[in-house]
Amino acid sequence: MHVARLSLTDFRNYRSAELSFERGATVIVGRNGQGKTNLVEAIGYLATLGSHRVSSDQALIRSGADAAIIRALLSAEGREVLLELQLNRQGANRAQVNRGAAKPRDLPRYAHTVLFAPEDLAIVRGEPSVRRRMLDGLLVQRIPRLAGVMADYDRVLKQRNSLLKSARARGLAASQLTTLDIWDERLVELGAELVDRRAELVAELREPLAAAYRSIVDDDHRPELQSVLSIDGADPDDEPTDAASATGGDVSDPETSGRAPTTERFASALRSLRRRELERGVTLAGPHRDDVRLLLNDLPAKGYASHGESWSFALALRLASAELLRRDSTTGDPVLLLDDVFAELDRMRRERLAAAVGDFEQVLITAAVLEDVPEPLAGRVIRIAAGAVVDELAPLRDAESSEAHMPSEASGV
Repeated sequence: MHVARLSLTDFRNYRSAELSFERGATVIVGRNGQGKTNLVEAIGYLATLGSHRVSSDQALIRSGADAAIIRALLSAEGREVLLELQLNRQGANRAQVNRGAAKPRDLPRYAHTVLFAPEDLAIVRGEPSVRRRMLDGLLVQRIPRLAGVMADYDRVLKQRNSLLKSARARGLAASQLTTLDIWDERLVELGAELVDRRAELVAELREPLAAAYRSIVDDDHRPELQSVLSIDGADPDDEPTDAASATGGDVSDPETSGRAPTTERFASALRSLRRRELERGVTLAGPHRDDVRLLLNDLPAKGYASHGESWSFALALRLASAELLRRDSTTGDPVLLLDDVFAELDRMRRERLAAAVGDFEQVLITAAVLEDVPEPLAGRVIRIAAGAVVDELAPLRDAESSEAHMPSEASGV
């Protein structure tokens, strides 16, 4: 699969933009703040229904506009599909597939992407929410209906938290909250599926992760993934600090024998935590509080990995994700989006990453400096300035001259 055309209206700092792409590698070049990242962000949104930079859609709508529109023409095996998404400041977002009405959650069925970005370092060094978002984004692409399950879980979670906060404010005891049982049942039904699907994904990622890490580093540091589940009593905020505590086994391995079903364990956890939840006014167990622990050489990567090792782990996770999507797909490779990644890497990792992604059907790269991009990936160049396409395949000095005459947008990113 590849993106043949991209059209934006009032998205980020683009009042209007039309771009054509080809198979192979394309580099989008421009100074910082001109809108390079906004282009790959728009493509990535169609595949994951989320941004890799912000959690709210409001930031994606150009200042002063009521809505933003993303249109992408995708081509796969001689067939084309037109995806359209309207992000609204007020009301629900709207979508179309080949001009026919659709739900936004339908779009990941057609668009498959993997996005590499400087923010990926937080996958290794950041909070559990970053790793949950990484897993969920991949899950939605592999099993699009899970977008609906996640949305429903979030709604139930908000309702349950609202009830807990109200009960705390009114000083109600657990025995007085009979309606909480109804929300518990729905939370367990939705949440158990997310827990199980994440566990399956973690297991499937292990082999391609190890292969991808070796391709980047040319060494075996034994990268490993371990799920950390709040329904089994784990607290993602309690980071292991030594090898002994880091190698206690994967608490969510689906092959673990003798474990009760996830629904039973989840329901039991909610019952045992009821008193604490009433005291704090928040739900303390569920997929919204889980984590995945990253290990190198049996040690927690978050505490022990060097900067280079952390980057290699993050890149390997993205490459492993791309490999899983490639295995699943009936329409070809996912589109790889490399957002200013090469500027963060040393020469060796640049060359190894370029070699690892070179055989994918389409790779879209953003860079502030073209020289940061390895030569095998720098065949076609598009230059961006102030939310507009300046030129294609133009000498850098010409693009810079054009930038000097472009008006800047207050909302430029």
